[in-house]
Amino acid sequence: MFWINFYLKKIIILGSTGSIGTNALEVVRKSNEKFQVVGLSGHRNHKLLLEQIREFQPKYVSVGTEEGYEIIKKEFPNIELYCKDEGLKELALKDDYDILLTAVSGAIGIEATVEGIKKGKRIALANKETMVAAGPYINKLLKENPKAEIVPVDSEHSAIFQSLLGGRREEVRKIIITASGGTFRGKKREELKDVTVEQALKHPNWAMGKKITIDSSTLVNKGLEVIEAHELFGVSYEDIEVLVHPQSIIHSMVEFKDRAVIAQLGAPDMKLPIQYAFTYPEREASSALEPLDFTKVSTLTFEKPDHQTFKGIELAFKAGKIGKTMPAVLNAANEVAVELFLKGKIKFLTIYEIIEKAMERHIPLEIDGVEIIKKVDSETREWVYLNYEV
Repeated sequence: MFWINFYLKKIIILGSTGSIGTNALEVVRKSNEKFQVVGLSGHRNHKLLLEQIREFQPKYVSVGTEEGYEIIKKEFPNIELYCKDEGLKELALKDDYDILLTAVSGAIGIEATVEGIKKGKRIALANKETMVAAGPYINKLLKENPKAEIVPVDSEHSAIFQSLLGGRREEVRKIIITASGGTFRGKKREELKDVTVEQALKHPNWAMGKKITIDSSTLVNKGLEVIEAHELFGVSYEDIEVLVHPQSIIHSMVEFKDRAVIAQLGAPDMKLPIQYAFTYPEREASSALEPLDFTKVSTLTFEKPDHQTFKGIELAFKAGKIGKTMPAVLNAANEVAVELFLKGKIKFLTIYEIIEKAMERHIPLEIDGVEIIKKVDSETREWVYLNYEV
């Protein structure tokens, strides 16, 4: 008689109604019941969240609006239901799960990640802001909670994570992060003065949420990834390079001391890094995953970013090198600036102006916990709203 030792991994998905969240549920759906969803959170889209609850039957749910709370509670009176941002933290505080996928956008994901680490869980990290705003504190917590681990979901950091398996950390010469170049690749500053929200949201390669698509257009997204890579992998800023790679086939590369370069390639599909964060260190076959057909990839090209037009990367390098709470200011100022741009209250190029001025006025502080990050985040947001919300 043969016994199969099959362990069902229990997963909580924060941000299940967003792009990463829906892709994660597709991975679960096609996993031959290797994963069980025990918790879900959604923000405003309570209709989609309801459909997900009906299909996956989680024990715990958090929703971002009171209207959504009432509607879900009416259909599922016995479910453990939470409301608004505090609900994310409450889900992370549960004991009966293995993996916390933080796929919420913005700084609201930080506290939940902190609680997941304190619980000794695996964090499948799709929230850039966690390591950008709170990287030194998160790394301190990981040392204090050795059972906890972070496996990055962001395609670039997943690629670096996988490429680093080809050697030892002390053998790394540099990390090369690739960028699609965003919606406006090749445009000059003069051409971007009056671009519309609709134009900025037309990403050539990736289907993503609105906020991250705008971040990709400004290249602030790539700047945030530089800071995140520094914090996740302990590589100095001098050893991190960004290259524009329009085809989005090579997701990032690691160059080692002997000049060997190891890269991770794949179709521009987030389901692969999501599944890898769930299955690591194993690899699993899945019908959810899109194969890469090399016969259809005619060329792979690379170019340096246009820093004069797209200031996002250089602003992030500056904030990262200053350190302390400066990356949190960069992140908060950008979040509000993108929100105001999406609402039609500021122009596209004003996003850079807001970030620069917010950084200029800030005196960096040491990070000794989540409260200082929340304070700096709140103060920065208030300043942007006060000065730019018409």
